[in-house]
Formats: sequence, structure tokens, C-alpha cells
Amino acid sequence: MNIILVSNSLAKTRSITLGGGQIALMLILLSVLMLGAAFTLQYALVRFAPEGLSDEIRTLLSEVQNGEQQKQRVYLQNSLDAMAIRVGQMQAQVQRLDALGARLTKLAGMKPAEFQFSEPPAVGGPLVPFPEKKMSENGLSQQLDRLSHVVNDRSDKLTALETMLLQNQLSRRLLPSMPPVHTGYYSSNFGWRIDPFTGANALHEGVDFVANAGTPIYASAGGVVDYAGLDASYGNMVEIDHGNNLVTRYAHASKVLVKVGQVVRRGQEIAEVGSTGRSTGNHLHFEVRYKGVAQNPVRFLQKSAG
Repeated sequence: MNIILVSNSLAKTRSITLGGGQIALMLILLSVLMLGAAFTLQYALVRFAPEGLSDEIRTLLSEVQNGEQQKQRVYLQNSLDAMAIRVGQMQAQVQRLDALGARLTKLAGMKPAEFQFSEPPAVGGPLVPFPEKKMSENGLSQQLDRLSHVVNDRSDKLTALETMLLQNQLSRRLLPSMPPVHTGYYSSNFGWRIDPFTGANALHEGVDFVANAGTPIYASAGGVVDYAGLDASYGNMVEIDHGNNLVTRYAHASKVLVKVGQVVRRGQEIAEVGSTGRSTGNHLHFEVRYKGVAQNPVRFLQKSAG
């Protein structure tokens, strides 16, 4: 844009060239000045001459004020709706944590009455007066953010704890800690003894349970049947592989009820007591072997509380 200046005092005309940026800057400055003048006029009318306003101006100002109040109400309602949604999400997370806490209580073997996750904990104490401090909307939003972060963090940690407890429970179920017969008593413990057939000192690699013929024999832990059949020394025998190089043997049975390759669960009936093989009477010879080496089964059976 070119602006030509003409003056009687000047010998010749002058020309000023304005670019696009300069024109835009001038328009912005002009708009700012007009808005400033309008606000100044409105403030002056309201502040200094409230009684001299005409009905039309009063109506206009009232409409402007009502419009601003309506915008503030809409903004406040939208903020409250957003916070209500956040609170609803957190309530759902807390309900999931309550259910997770109840499962963890059960896995840990505690009584449900000891931890009532569905009820708030009992609280109390003396009243200590403190100056009241109002919380702003921004402060409340920050508190909700922090609380949401804490809830998510606790949820992740409790879920990890549940996984560890489940793994621990599974590991216990794979340990031969359940007595293989529900009746009977030890007639011969693990260790060195006088062999009943040779009279010589010999190592007894298991424990013997005296029981009547036909008494059910149960798997001391879950696993896979490695052997199920007749052995010259063990008689009718079942051998179960529990993984992690751990094996149990159930010998001298009158009847075998499982097959090689069969998956058995803890407490499942696998055979019946008898007196087959190298035996002097009806009983169960029970062995626990780790990496092929005989272990004292009593050490495992003492953990039967799991």
C-alpha cells in the first residue's frame, strides 16, 4: 500500500509504502484501542454513573453480565462433570482392589473376617483444631491426579503379589507334602536299619505305613506317572514325576490304578495297599527322591499344612 502526503509547505509530495506485516500490525493496534475504549466506557458507566443509565443501556449491560455468568456456570458444570467421571473411575478401581484384596486374603490363608475390604476401617482420635483452608478447583484436580496414580500403583503391586502367591501355592502343590494314606502309622522310618530278610545293616530309603490290604493310596502331590507296574523288589509300584527333579514312589501295592504318562492331581487315588515284592506284610513303602537321591519323606510330610 502506498500513502501519498501532500502539503502546502512542502515543495513536492511524499510517498510512504506499507507492507502486509505493517498493515496487520496497524489493524491489531486499532482493534486493541477500540476494545480498550469499549471496556473503559463500560466501566465508567457502571462505576461512576449508575443512576444516569438509560433503560436500554441497563438492559444491554444486564444481558452481557448474564451471558458471562452463564459461561461461568457452563464451565463450572463441565469441570464438575469431568471430576465426577474421574471419581467414578476411581470407585471402580477401588472395587477391583477390594475383590483383589479378598482373593489375597484367601491365598494367604487368613480369615476373611480379619480384613473386611468392603467396609471402611475403624478410625478415631482427639479433635485437633486447624485453620480451615479452602481448596481451589485446580488443587482438587491435582489431588485427584495423585490419588489416581496411587490407586493404579497399588493395583499393579497387589496384582504382582497375587501372581507370586499363586506361584507359591502351585509350587506347594507340587511338593509331596500330603500323606499317601489316611490311616496307618510308621512301622519303619528312613535311615539305617536291620534288613528283615538278611539281618544285615542296610539303608531304608523311605518310610513304611502299616495299613490293611486294599487301603487307598493317594498321590502325595500332582505330577505325571513315570512307572506303573511290577518290580522285583518294590512289587507293584507307582512312580510319579513332580518336576524339578522330584520323584515319589509308592511300593508293595496290591493293585495299581494309573498308567504310565497319566497326569495325576494331588490327593488322587493311584493304588491300593498290599504286600507284593520284597515285603513281610501289608504296608505302603513311600519314597521321595531328588535328582535320583533318596530323601527323608518325613521332612516333606511335615509341610502338609500347605
